[in-house]
Amino acid sequence: MPAPSSNAFSVNGRSYRLPAHPVVVICLDVSSDEYLDAAIARGRMPHLQRISVSGFRGRARAALPSFTNVNNASIVTGVPPSVHGISGNFFLESATGEEVMMNSAKYLRAPTILAAAAKTGRKVAMVTAKEKLRDILSHDLNAIAFSSEKANEAQLKTHGLTEVEKLVGKSTPPIYSADASLFVLQAGIALLKLRRANFLYLSLTDYIQHKFGPEQCEALDFMAAIDEKLGQMLDLGAMIGATADHGMNSKQTLAGKPAVIYLQTLLTKQFGAGCRVILPITDPYVVHHGALGSLAMVHLPRLAMAGEVQDWLMRFEGVTEVHDRETAARKLELPSDRIGDLVVLSGRNVALGRTPEHHDLSVLGGALRSHGGRYEEMVPMLVSNPLNREYQMRAATDPRNFDIFDFTLNGTYE
Repeated sequence: MPAPSSNAFSVNGRSYRLPAHPVVVICLDVSSDEYLDAAIARGRMPHLQRISVSGFRGRARAALPSFTNVNNASIVTGVPPSVHGISGNFFLESATGEEVMMNSAKYLRAPTILAAAAKTGRKVAMVTAKEKLRDILSHDLNAIAFSSEKANEAQLKTHGLTEVEKLVGKSTPPIYSADASLFVLQAGIALLKLRRANFLYLSLTDYIQHKFGPEQCEALDFMAAIDEKLGQMLDLGAMIGATADHGMNSKQTLAGKPAVIYLQTLLTKQFGAGCRVILPITDPYVVHHGALGSLAMVHLPRLAMAGEVQDWLMRFEGVTEVHDRETAARKLELPSDRIGDLVVLSGRNVALGRTPEHHDLSVLGGALRSHGGRYEEMVPMLVSNPLNREYQMRAATDPRNFDIFDFTLNGTYE
C-alpha cells in the first residue's frame, strides 16, 4: 500500500501524528482481561500474545456509564462524556420530557478523530457492528462508514461504498451472533487489502459476552476467531490499537436468578408517584441485557427531595453509590444537563431496573450478564508496537480507553 499522508492533525485539544503505515483502532466490545487471559492460557490467541510481548498490553479506565454509546463516542473523540455529551444509550430529554435513544449525531458535542483524520487526506473507514452507532461515529465524516447489521443496505452516497457483502465475501450477519463482530473485522481486512482505507475504526458487539463467560467454549471460539483476524491485519502491515468500551459481569443471585433492584417500584412505594427512573443501558438489543444494567438515573418531582432519597437508596444492599447531579457531573465526568437529579450505581453482581413488569426477562434466554457501573469500567488496552518512554510512564498511571488513538498514533516507536 502506498504511504499515506504523514500530516499531523489536532482535535479536541490533542494533536495526533499520522504514521506512514496503515492504522487500525478496534473497540473489542467487552473483550475484558478475563476473556483475553482465558483464551491466551489455552493457546487460542497467539497473535494477541505476540502483541503483549512485542508491543504493549495494559489496562485502562473506561468512561462511565460503562455502556456502548458513551464509550464509543469517547474513543472516537478522545474526550470524556462531559465534553462530547453522550451520557448513555437512552436518556430523558429535558426540553421535551421525552425518553429517547441517544443514537443520533445531533447529540454529539465534539468533533471526531475520524473526521479530522479524513480532512488530512487519510482514507478513513468506520465499521461498526451495531447500526445504532453508525450515525454518531460517522459525524461529519466524508468517508466509508457502515454497520455489519445493515451491511446490505449500504449505498455510495450515504455510506461511502456499496456492495459490502461482495467486498467482504459474506452475507449480512444477524446482530445476535458472533458473526456480527467477525464481519466487521473481515470488512476491515478487505478494505486494507484493496487499499480502500488506511485509517480504520472497527467497533464490535458484545452478544457473545452477554451470553457466555470467559471460559465457556463459545467465548473461547469467538476470541480465537478475533485473534485470527488480528493476525491478518498485522500481516498486511497495519499498526493496531485496541481497547474495549466496558467489561461484563454476571448479575445473578447464588440461586442463579437475575439479581435486580427495581428502583421505580421501590421509590413509588416509599415516596409516591412522581419519581422517574431512566435506564441509560436501554437500546434496541434487548436480547443482550433486557435493559438491565448497573447504572440508573432518577428524576425527582422536587429537588428538595434529593438528600432524603439519596440517603434512603444508600441503605439498600447492592446499591454502591448515589450522587446528586452536580457531584455526578464532576466525579463521573458526565454532562450535567443529560443526567438525572440522582445517579445510582450498583455492585458487581447486581443490576438496576424499573419495575418487574417493565423488563421481559424471558428474552435473555439464560443468565443475566450485564454492565454499566464501576465494576465494568476497567478494560484492556493493546498496541501492536512498543511504547516509547513517555507513554510507558503514562500507561503506569491512569490511562483511559479514550486515550487509545493517542497511544497508538503518538506513543509508539516507528
